[in-house]
Amino acid sequence: MILVLAGTSDARELALTIKEAGYKLLTTVVTENAGKEMKKAGLDVYVGRLTSEDFMRVIKEQGFQAIVDASHPFAEEASKNALFGAKEADIPYIRYERESQSYEDKGITMVESYEDAAELAAEKKGVIMLTTGSKTLEIFTRKLLDQPDTRVIARMLPRLDNMEKCEKLGFPQKDIVAIQGPFTKEFNLALYNQYGVTTMITKESGKQGSVDEKLEAAIELGIETIMIKRPKINYGNAYSDFSDVLSHINKILKNENERTKGRT
Repeated sequence: MILVLAGTSDARELALTIKEAGYKLLTTVVTENAGKEMKKAGLDVYVGRLTSEDFMRVIKEQGFQAIVDASHPFAEEASKNALFGAKEADIPYIRYERESQSYEDKGITMVESYEDAAELAAEKKGVIMLTTGSKTLEIFTRKLLDQPDTRVIARMLPRLDNMEKCEKLGFPQKDIVAIQGPFTKEFNLALYNQYGVTTMITKESGKQGSVDEKLEAAIELGIETIMIKRPKINYGNAYSDFSDVLSHINKILKNENERTKGRT
């Protein structure tokens, strides 16, 4: 049995690919909405955050033979917990990650962290659109919210906990865009124009994260872009193609089955 860290559309597709290959699996996601999408696709799912200890426990209880980590490129904590849990439980860990892209346009500034992005945005001032989600919103509000000549527009998922976080942080209701993507280039153009955006902040999430559509619209309008680089994690076995993940699963589980037969 395989434990698959999922939650994104491409992770769901990978889980289905593994299932169609004949493997039994359990997907794990953080939100109820993501859980509903997994169930709708016919996949078994566990909803909730897992610590490294949780991973060790479920591996032992369920007898998982491998972990396939297909979580979002910026789900750093989840990946580290899964890596630790797999190592402690002595089972293989396989990472699937969206392929990185090259961003060479002069209007795009790459930074190492959310804090760096907030610092740079504070220098630029103007109308800043955040497309980085709600998890790190406090980093930006702390640095930008009370800055003169600065307005911050936050685009995030339309969830109750996100709205509660905005209220707690003192984020103005008129500056919240609560909506779920993916979004087309045309949608982004309209949104940037609506708010008069001068700087857009995004993450290096990959093509499946609709980054291209954000960037193309920003470039067309002459909007500066600050892009946060992916976290640097030594995953070990990492792939960006479904077939490579499946080949690795086939190899390790074949070896596991042969070792099991040898012990009987």
